[in-house]
Amino acid sequence: MARLQIRPVPRRVVWIPRALSLAASVAWGELRHDPARAALLGVRLLPGPVRRGLRPAERRLAARARTAGPAAVPSAARVRAPAGRAVRPEPGRVLHLVTNGLPFKHAGYTVRTQALAEAQRVAGLDPHVVTRVGFPVAQGVLDARPLQIVNGVPQHRLLPLNLPYGQGPVLARNAELAGRLVERLRPAVLHAATDHGNGRVALALRETYGLPVVYEVRGFLEETWLTQAAGRTPDDPTYRARRALETYCMRQADLVLTLGTAMKAEIVSRGVPAERVLTVPNAVDDAFLAPPPDGAELRARLGIAADEYVVGTVSTLTPHEGIGTLLHAGAELRRRGVPLRLLIVGDGPERGALQALAGRLGLGAGVALFTGRVPHRQVRSYHAVLDVFAVPRTDERVCRLVTPLKPVEAMASGLPVAASDLAALREVVEHEVSGQLIEPGSPHAWAEALEVLLYSRKRRHEWGASARALVARDRTWKRVAATTREAYRALGCV
Repeated sequence: MARLQIRPVPRRVVWIPRALSLAASVAWGELRHDPARAALLGVRLLPGPVRRGLRPAERRLAARARTAGPAAVPSAARVRAPAGRAVRPEPGRVLHLVTNGLPFKHAGYTVRTQALAEAQRVAGLDPHVVTRVGFPVAQGVLDARPLQIVNGVPQHRLLPLNLPYGQGPVLARNAELAGRLVERLRPAVLHAATDHGNGRVALALRETYGLPVVYEVRGFLEETWLTQAAGRTPDDPTYRARRALETYCMRQADLVLTLGTAMKAEIVSRGVPAERVLTVPNAVDDAFLAPPPDGAELRARLGIAADEYVVGTVSTLTPHEGIGTLLHAGAELRRRGVPLRLLIVGDGPERGALQALAGRLGLGAGVALFTGRVPHRQVRSYHAVLDVFAVPRTDERVCRLVTPLKPVEAMASGLPVAASDLAALREVVEHEVSGQLIEPGSPHAWAEALEVLLYSRKRRHEWGASARALVARDRTWKRVAATTREAYRALGCV
């Protein structure tokens, strides 16, 4: 994606006092129920230079703060429908209901939202995005306006003076404010993306305005929740409630979109008719298919010698990404005399533990480079440094189901991908055609496969070229936008 062009739409109202009022109401609610979450919000509200100095404390607070779990049970999944008046839908106008968005949150989720909306504009649709009530103020950003234009896409923020505490009351308020937006915009379709909060709000809006609901399943967040702490099991009430709420949204939606075949099979297994589930994979825009930049300057800046190999990844550093396997494999290759550097681009709760592990494995002194989070527009510069892109995901159920975006972007840059041999990744990487599939969780298997690949320049070049061709053929946002347009047409929205 090119550099974001962000244009705040001026209003006569001064929004900082409103944002402060909203932040205070959120902090007060958190303080009464979870002081760690309140302290985390306080740190995030600090000026940038001060906050950067408190990054370790912020990570500790994030680890201690409870994840806000679902407050509803299946019998109470329905969000109260807002009061409203009849609207006359504008054909082709789409309202995307999402949790967060650019420019305040950079992740695969927000990149997908923005890229899909931009491609839909080119395809002749009129997409708008609305983020969850309170975003981004509830995440510590005070300079938020009710409307920003991001690369031509209107992004709407729901910013009341205060928010109630608890998921049910918050979603009811979300539906009320989103209803007012629906009456102004008159969309023809409501396109909600996971999690279930967005889906439940969309279903409440359907009840009031009679608009069709598309529910886009980008992941199974209850499965991700299982991997985030030791001791969690599918018998946990939080897991069961999350799963039930997601299933409720899938079954109630007029159409379900998802990222891959394994995900579709899971959705169908939950009782959704197969003909109501459509695959819209992760994709790239034309910028990723252009020749990659010259990586020499960045290699030099990172202290990487011309004769050294670089294996790395771009990822959120969470346990199920399996970065520890890559570090162990890298240490083994260094012991064998392979001139290897590891480049880990991204941030997340595991970063500190992974850096400590790298030190224990003798990968300090810049052998394993942790860059932290980088802007999405710079990702291809880091791709240009790599010889192999690694996706060492663990053999967790969430990894077997969900197809990630990052390897698709790496393939578009012409990189061969070494990935864990899991069903979801087999949909992205064709073994010994666009990359290599390797036993998950086995440092020895990863070291063996990477050593062969690194010493075969011809193989890397051929697999990288094949990877790029596969993405150009099947995984562009232009193609995905056309698929969604036809899906909306089938619902009578275009």
